[in-house]
Amino acid sequence: MSSRAQLGLDTPLTEVRGIGAAYLKRIGKLGIHTAGDFLLYFPARYEDFSHSTTIAELTLGEEATIHAQVIKVTNKPLYRRRMTITEAILEDETGSVAAVWFNQPYLKDTLEDRRVSISGKLSLSGDHLVFSNPLYEVIGSDEPSEWGGVHTGRLVPVYPETRGVSSRWLRYKIKTLSGLVKQFKEFLPADILKRYKLPGIQTAILNMHFPRSERSAEAARKRFAFADMFVLQLFILQQKALLSREKAVSIPFDEQLVKRFIAALPFTLTLSQKKAMWEIFQDLERSRPMNRLLEGDVGSGKTVVAASAVIAVAARGYQSAFMAPTEILALQHFENLQKLMRPFNVSLGVMTSGKSVVFDPELGAYEVKKERLIELIAAGDIQLLVGTHSLIQDFISFPHLALVVIDEQHRFGVGQRTRLLYKGRDGAAPHNADSVEDADRKALAAWEKKAGYLPHLLSMTATPIPRTMALGIYGDLDMSLLRHMPKGRKKIQTSIVSPAGRARTYAFVKQELNAGRQAFVICPLVEDSEKLQAKAAVEEFAALEKIFLGFRVGLIHGKMKSAEKEKIMLSFNERHIDILVATSVIEVGIDVPNATCMIIEGAERFGLAQLHQLRGRIGRGEHQSHCFLFTDSAAKKTRLRLEALMTARDGYELAEQDLKIRGPGEFLGVKQSGIPDLAMKSLNNEKLIIAARTAAEEILREDPDLLRHPELAQRVNQFSRTVHLE
Repeated sequence: MSSRAQLGLDTPLTEVRGIGAAYLKRIGKLGIHTAGDFLLYFPARYEDFSHSTTIAELTLGEEATIHAQVIKVTNKPLYRRRMTITEAILEDETGSVAAVWFNQPYLKDTLEDRRVSISGKLSLSGDHLVFSNPLYEVIGSDEPSEWGGVHTGRLVPVYPETRGVSSRWLRYKIKTLSGLVKQFKEFLPADILKRYKLPGIQTAILNMHFPRSERSAEAARKRFAFADMFVLQLFILQQKALLSREKAVSIPFDEQLVKRFIAALPFTLTLSQKKAMWEIFQDLERSRPMNRLLEGDVGSGKTVVAASAVIAVAARGYQSAFMAPTEILALQHFENLQKLMRPFNVSLGVMTSGKSVVFDPELGAYEVKKERLIELIAAGDIQLLVGTHSLIQDFISFPHLALVVIDEQHRFGVGQRTRLLYKGRDGAAPHNADSVEDADRKALAAWEKKAGYLPHLLSMTATPIPRTMALGIYGDLDMSLLRHMPKGRKKIQTSIVSPAGRARTYAFVKQELNAGRQAFVICPLVEDSEKLQAKAAVEEFAALEKIFLGFRVGLIHGKMKSAEKEKIMLSFNERHIDILVATSVIEVGIDVPNATCMIIEGAERFGLAQLHQLRGRIGRGEHQSHCFLFTDSAAKKTRLRLEALMTARDGYELAEQDLKIRGPGEFLGVKQSGIPDLAMKSLNNEKLIIAARTAAEEILREDPDLLRHPELAQRVNQFSRTVHLE
């Protein structure tokens, strides 16, 4: 083991004194792997025990800190409850008070005949005031240490914990390692620290763990939130600059082709669809890669917009790849795209783990062996390949890849998206490029291969992205928004259902099923949880089989194997299942126009944006659809929140509300890979995001490669490595 003098920020925890094998595994779950990680593990909140009082001044129900002498300690075993209560009698010059702890019998030896600092809330036991399970600290003199102790007598940090690792243990360990703070090097430029009145890194770390006041703690939080967002913005802007220096095939705008495409559609495009198409065509004309995010509610018509880009690319002799997160969604896109592509003689293929199908405009769709489809792609005979992440396999080669479309882009890792993009790096010129003479084709092909083109990238998402989040983590993307829904789509009738209304709702759903319709029942969990008291999909499936006797009930959840999920969803799509019980796995899923009812159990457990997306799975056909929000909560706040789902104009309005209510981390559903906690929490702080982005733009304007800021460059590189981990 290393002595304290030998410790460094990068010292592994195996060399830090006092950390056994059991703790190593536990704190590894918290992301603490080195001595320096302890100091960068910040509190979630603080308990204010900075002001001490006398025992005579204690008040029932209030938090308080006292310094007193322990005059008696006893352990009282409660055999029936298998519990030990440790009771201490504390005394100062004004009186005495009791303190009790549960199942900590060792405290008798720790506290007996010692002077202590006690912090906690006063409760009533019989007719006596008592501290119940308070924080405690043995002090070695009549006065506490000048910084107020570790566990009491100050703003006491409360850390995110895991089983077997308490805030008390973390506070003690961080205090013992606090001398390492001198090894942290400042990476924020001095003028930025001064302009935004931010403390230096060493001061800020100490004030995160040992704040002298709420003001100093807040200043430290602001510094690290700004620093994290600043590094994130530098990374995003550098990535955008790198992409702007790449080359892409220019796809000239063909007005007549676009008019033919629009005229062939069996419906009228919305204004926002036309605008998005125009923005995409402008991007495709440029000789640098497009990097655009097409954002729109479920059913807003994103696929049609993407199809217009595919047809424009195919008309110039190039290929496109369309990647979807699930097999069922890939097959659904393949079916829909066939109809859109047929009038324009575009050849399609679909490749998933279970299927390889080719669509020829003249011959129609037919299955082929996977090896044959791979040959057709490599020969350039497939102009659009649809598939799941199987598209990024090394054995698939695109000779003329000019466009990549990724549906529900957040479902794929950065590395997966990058691998698909770089499949176009070695693309050669297509054999039928209109503006190239036959004699020059070979020369152009060789030049393009040497130059290394990247394909244009069009990402799509049905997740509404609030403005601050778009500024914070999607700043490298150009964005197109589909704010309008297609004409003729009926509004989904949404209602909140209390326990008393369940039977009536079930009767209504039976009427719909008898009329030939289908229904979803959504549950928040796969297995029962006493903590959440939410309905379990497995149990709900069994209950609904009894309630809906004579109807076919299916079950799908995230713990099933992919093949099993795909089979069930296909069966539902083909009307072999009347009611599908599911978890939120169907949030991104199939288009079932015949499904007209959705019951969402424990609706208060979902975010508003997620409820909106789940509801979007119905209301896609000619029949009126109904969504029932089941809740056992009678709380006024719950009802007001769910009522927002009925009154909001669109998903964007709900997303903004959801971000304020639940915070960015919960809003996203999963923690974005590599984004620091404080940057994540700051994604609803528009002022901070704009300040960080402005500062990043200014510094990159003067020093684009950060050569004059090596410490900052190192931070950005560290972040870059983290965010690319899958």
